[in-house]
Amino acid sequence: MKGRTRELNFFRVGAEPGKLVLVDAPGYGARGKAEWGALFDKYIETRRELRRIYILFNGKHSLNAYDTQMLAHLSTKLINERGIQPFTLQAVITKADCIPGNNVSETIAQLRRDIFKAAPLCLPPIVTSATMSPPYGIDDVRKNIAQACDLLSP
Repeated sequence: MKGRTRELNFFRVGAEPGKLVLVDAPGYGARGKAEWGALFDKYIETRRELRRIYILFNGKHSLNAYDTQMLAHLSTKLINERGIQPFTLQAVITKADCIPGNNVSETIAQLRRDIFKAAPLCLPPIVTSATMSPPYGIDDVRKNIAQACDLLSP
């Protein structure tokens, strides 16, 4: 549910004990709070196991100022003081089926341009729709997570 996350929530994935941990972080938009940003920054700066940050964008809307600020902020964290990239950044465009009219291709293309403008090192966005039958892009997200965590066999 939109706007419900108030803390870092950890979810173990896979057979017990769950080697993969997904972390859901509070939002950063108009309802975001400074302490959530500080909590998130501390987490990404100290978590050596962190492999990839996924940032989701609703396909129905263009990026807003909060989105571009967050992308730019995350970009500053992608290369550390030793010149090493400790984790990668992956954009996910959600609700592609809700993009109005005949504008789907252009809307997604514009979102891609805006994402790369704000965060040039961001991986190419994965486009999804969970409500389509069958769901679109969800398997791509799952495969992306598995690849990021070296869970796929060669």
